[in-house]
Amino acid sequence: MFLNNSFGRTVDILHRALDVSQLRRSVIANNVANADTPHFKRSIVNFESELKRAFQSQRKPAFEARMTDERHMPFHQPIDYRTVGPRRVLDYLSTTDANGNNVDIEQESVHMLKNQLNAQLLMHVVSNQFSQINMVVAR
Repeated sequence: MFLNNSFGRTVDILHRALDVSQLRRSVIANNVANADTPHFKRSIVNFESELKRAFQSQRKPAFEARMTDERHMPFHQPIDYRTVGPRRVLDYLSTTDANGNNVDIEQESVHMLKNQLNAQLLMHVVSNQFSQINMVVAR
């Protein structure tokens, strides 16, 4: 019912972002728990960049390509943002300790704090969205 308007779409995106925040908290906690495990590779959660790519794909291209045969591959394929999900990725690029582990407790603490602040901001925005609806309904 609400997904066809901007309110529903905004609340849906905020809901997905809060779910990703919960997953990210779990991944960071797992990283911290395995900080002393030999050869453990930390994980990160990738979501925002994929969501951005989906939103950018929904824009109209600068020029329209004409397909002369139905077997041709289309040039522009928009991605529905609802199909984008969080992806857990192992971090092989960061430097490792002598035991092969690449978890830095200080870095994970900063990521945890940033994630917590982001979740609080998202919850505030969701609350604000519904308070705006309440103001409209109350009148």
